[in-house]
Amino acid sequence: MKAVLLEEYGGPEKLRYTDTDMPDFGDNEVLVRVRATSVNPVDYKIRSGAVRDRIAVDFPAILGRDLVGEVEAVGRGVSGFSRGMRVMALANGTYAEYTVAKAGVLAPVPDTLSFQQAAALPLVTLTGAQLIERAVKPRTGQTILVTGALGSVARSAIHVARKHGARVLAGVRRSEMEAARKLPGVADAVAIDDEKEIEKLFDLDSIADTIDGPTIERLLKTLRVGGVLGSVLGVPKGAPDRDIRVEPIMAQPDASRLYELADDAARGEFDIPVAKIMKLEEVQEAHRLAESHAVKGKIILVP
Repeated sequence: MKAVLLEEYGGPEKLRYTDTDMPDFGDNEVLVRVRATSVNPVDYKIRSGAVRDRIAVDFPAILGRDLVGEVEAVGRGVSGFSRGMRVMALANGTYAEYTVAKAGVLAPVPDTLSFQQAAALPLVTLTGAQLIERAVKPRTGQTILVTGALGSVARSAIHVARKHGARVLAGVRRSEMEAARKLPGVADAVAIDDEKEIEKLFDLDSIADTIDGPTIERLLKTLRVGGVLGSVLGVPKGAPDRDIRVEPIMAQPDASRLYELADDAARGEFDIPVAKIMKLEEVQEAHRLAESHAVKGKIILVP
């Protein structure tokens, strides 16, 4: 089969589209023919070695977390999956024509979603949902500031927070305010690159952070005593010194929740924009575009 191999850390040129062996699958696993995957920030961070202290890599490695495709074969202990069934998952090694996943992480693809539409969803929607439901844990009526609100993870977090009855503020650059106010479920937008606007915020119940860096450090003062900072990027500097609860999360597979989120997206309740659809063999250029933030939205790769 064809796959993209990473044999050492480095730039996009280290990704090699080539022939490799078909993966073996065990009794409780499913062999999936990959129909689409996508580029996520974690992919280029792993490739560059930026997260080598947190995410181990055995070379040669096949990157990719979003899996959308068709069941090719199943292990002896697997039931409920038939050949040709459309499935999706938060998985590993998806920059390939075929990959293997545990049966328990696979969800059916909603009928109205194409493979390419579905491929934008697994990692970002589960990350956004778990940021709200496992880290922030909001109660009805509480106010949550979601940073980086136009990003894919944040869009998912806003959707889930709204479903839980929270009042959601979209934290964005001033130039993005108009677009942020149009997001479903947003009560208002806040220019978090403007110190005067930040000064107007106080006693927030929680922040769901997707950006990290100096901005989130400045926003810590806007949380009430005992407030919650949920983060997909670890514990920011200065947070341990404040009387708040800090809850970092890393997304975990969850088939049933993924199906619910995909169904919500299929019904138009929220949207993860797709910026570009490219062939898997164009992966080097896809990484360059994604890493330089040259496009707004997900880049989909099709084997």
